[in-house]
Amino acid sequence: MRKLAAAAAALIMSTSLATAENYTLQSTFGLNVPSIGPSPQNFAKLVSAMTDGEVNIEVHGAGDFVPPFEVFGAVSSGALDMGFDWSGYWSKQIPVANIVGSMPFGPSPDIALAWMFHGGGMEIIQKAYDPFNVHFIPCHLVISEAGGWFNKEINTIEDFKGLRMRIAGLGGLTLAKLGASTQTVPVGEIYISLETGRLDATEFSAPSLDVGLGFQRVAKNYYFPGWHQPSSWDSIIVNGDVWKKMGEEKQNILIQACKANITYNLADQVNSQAAALAEIRKAGTQVRRFPDEVLAKLKVTADEVMDEQAENDPLFAEALKSLRDYMGTVGEWTKLQNIPAQD
Repeated sequence: MRKLAAAAAALIMSTSLATAENYTLQSTFGLNVPSIGPSPQNFAKLVSAMTDGEVNIEVHGAGDFVPPFEVFGAVSSGALDMGFDWSGYWSKQIPVANIVGSMPFGPSPDIALAWMFHGGGMEIIQKAYDPFNVHFIPCHLVISEAGGWFNKEINTIEDFKGLRMRIAGLGGLTLAKLGASTQTVPVGEIYISLETGRLDATEFSAPSLDVGLGFQRVAKNYYFPGWHQPSSWDSIIVNGDVWKKMGEEKQNILIQACKANITYNLADQVNSQAAALAEIRKAGTQVRRFPDEVLAKLKVTADEVMDEQAENDPLFAEALKSLRDYMGTVGEWTKLQNIPAQD
């Protein structure tokens, strides 16, 4: 009887493995990068659990199959089933991805979350991804970032002129308009670029991510606020043909797994910042705030940049108007509930 039960169990197991759907995902980040590194692995575990092992996603880090900035093309062509990315990396092909990746002086994380899932954000963004045969799932919401690491103080807007800075997206376009020399550098190359002087400054993310990359050892000043990315999205991108074959039930499971992943990572990020800032200060880096007059000029220039982008791309214009309107209406709740700071 026991042998019969064991044989039956083995048959069920082999049948399950044979019918399981297996997919390959490559991230644009190394899997050891704090927070965003393990994020797609957490997503894959959630999907496996929610489908009783019927959907298995094998997660690989940056460069395992293609260079980080080629992940989108590989997913589009079907060379990869899925990718995990920062949306703004694809802004040359999809301008509206910049809104998702980094809207300067944009929404706080809670408003970004509401707009994406309830305010029409996903629908607008998907229209831009459809021509590339890619399905977009927001899957990791990065909290307000730092303003960046600098090897000199920023006291006036003129201090950005000639500055060699790693900064992407609309924030990069804003600083370029102000005279900075901006560039996009893969995560794994930022530290050495700062150390060797190829860069004078960089932004990457929030303190809990930045500290793990060691920037406090090579930069003197750490500025706030993260005007260029008050919130930003990392996403799971799925080849369109793969997405269609999954069927509605499994498609919904992937979306729900991403929502769970977002919740976990939001809490983890907020929890991690105090310890990270303490470590950064201990290393001797000065934690500073940009002067208000600098922020005011940055906002004026950022608005100019976004309006220019909107003139050149209808979907960018649609997303920008939608998000600005949403911030103005839903954002009233935040203003009404604002309590003045107290000592």
